[in-house]
Amino acid sequence: MAAAVCSPEVSADGQDEPLLNAGEVEEESRDVVETQEHYKSRWRSIWIMYLTMFLSSVGFSIVIMSVWPYLQKIDPTADASFLGWIIASYSIGQMVASPLFGVWSNYRPRREPLVVSTTISVAANCLYAYVHLPHSHNKYYMLTARALVGFGAGNVAVVRSYIAGATSLKERTSAMANTSACQAVGFILGPVFQTCFTLIGEEGITWKLIHLQLNMYTTPVLFGALLGVINIILIFAIFREHRVDDMGRQCKSINFQEESGGLDQDTEGNIDHVAVVAINVLFFVILFVFAVFETIATPLTMDMYSWTRKQAVFYNGIILSVVGIESVIVFMVVKMLSKKTGERAILHGGLLVVLVGFFILLPWGKKLPNIQWQEIKNNSIPRTTSIEMLMPFWSLQALELPSNHTAEPVGCPITQSWCLNTPMIYLAQYITSDILIGLGYPVCNVMSYTLYSKILGPKPQGVYMGWLTASGSGARILGPVFVSQIYTHLGPRWAFSLICGVVVVSLLLLEIVYKRLIAFSVRYGRMQEENC
Repeated sequence: MAAAVCSPEVSADGQDEPLLNAGEVEEESRDVVETQEHYKSRWRSIWIMYLTMFLSSVGFSIVIMSVWPYLQKIDPTADASFLGWIIASYSIGQMVASPLFGVWSNYRPRREPLVVSTTISVAANCLYAYVHLPHSHNKYYMLTARALVGFGAGNVAVVRSYIAGATSLKERTSAMANTSACQAVGFILGPVFQTCFTLIGEEGITWKLIHLQLNMYTTPVLFGALLGVINIILIFAIFREHRVDDMGRQCKSINFQEESGGLDQDTEGNIDHVAVVAINVLFFVILFVFAVFETIATPLTMDMYSWTRKQAVFYNGIILSVVGIESVIVFMVVKMLSKKTGERAILHGGLLVVLVGFFILLPWGKKLPNIQWQEIKNNSIPRTTSIEMLMPFWSLQALELPSNHTAEPVGCPITQSWCLNTPMIYLAQYITSDILIGLGYPVCNVMSYTLYSKILGPKPQGVYMGWLTASGSGARILGPVFVSQIYTHLGPRWAFSLICGVVVVSLLLLEIVYKRLIAFSVRYGRMQEENC
């Protein structure tokens, strides 16, 4: 493992320039925390990490609302179950890459995995723009493209580990909140970009020379590729390696140097692996339920409200953009609130809010969703169910053609048998749930990362952050697959009830390990606990 040598440093003219006042301490050698020049360079590099995190989330969210309609367009053989694998493929790639990039960043300059990963994402986005070209198996090309985009997004582990090592304990919560805020802004602007690009239309224009179609499905990923190129340039131009200890003293990172100046005494001690595993499990649950939420948005609204593909992309883009703005506000509030209540209490509250959000999303009324008119017209209702038996439960409106009907069938497909007996989820329920989940998820996300980095302390965090990111990626794999299968075959009542059960179990786990979730320095008595 990498070590770190911590010592005060001076400016080029030999004058100490303390930036952060750590208070009066007994040892004179610890009076100077860091120089002004080091502080500016450190935070410029952290801002580049914020940008990298932003672009990583944009790469995921910029197509999330349009994957399903685009998949249906390029490959009619794809069904809702395959959509789950398409969404999950991003996380499979990220889960594989995160530990690898984490190890790489522990022993080599972080610029290397950052540039390589971003280049992979750029190339994968370009591949996604061409998945319509093959004459068959288009859905598998899309699957490959999204998996490679996810592999490139494995640099999230590098970003988090760098920020954890480049901030003091007092700066950590704020820096992690800013990182998550940038991630949330990426999730906001991704659907916003997608919504704006819907104005191009499904056909768009074609650049015949290179067989490139510029439409509402391909333009967003090409825009994401452009942003990736800009990110690579900024990493080369501005990013520098920096490290400080929990007290904020400047350290020399030796993760890629041959000679070591010895171990700093602050790194002595063992990490609480019970706390580490617990945070990984909690983070898995947090990402799992959010993956379910974002995956189900488009199919759910198309089934419940008879929205067309274009309407589902547009309206959900607006809703999720508003929820994203809410999340950014939450991140800013959390930074201040954590100083008074501590990270553990806020994490507990966030999980409770998520639980209420999914509980509200359960079908409660008596009105059934409209059934796809085309399926009824083709007499595809199962023969075991007679019209006479169905009439008491269906409104006549459900049997009528939509007034604005097109060639595209809308409503809940008859192939999903639960459509015949499961009450619809009202739009007010859906929006209220969006608001609550948009409140609880960012709280849980940033508190998990903050607690995790504090538990690890001054130890090199690349590998550990890689495993945490892999844990979240695993959740993003299972979440879409879980909800696509359960939702398709059993309906929203079963899907969301099981999610509520998972959140309740995670709350019980948090109660069990609550007292162990403290900072490394606090655990070994080097700092006093301040609402940890």
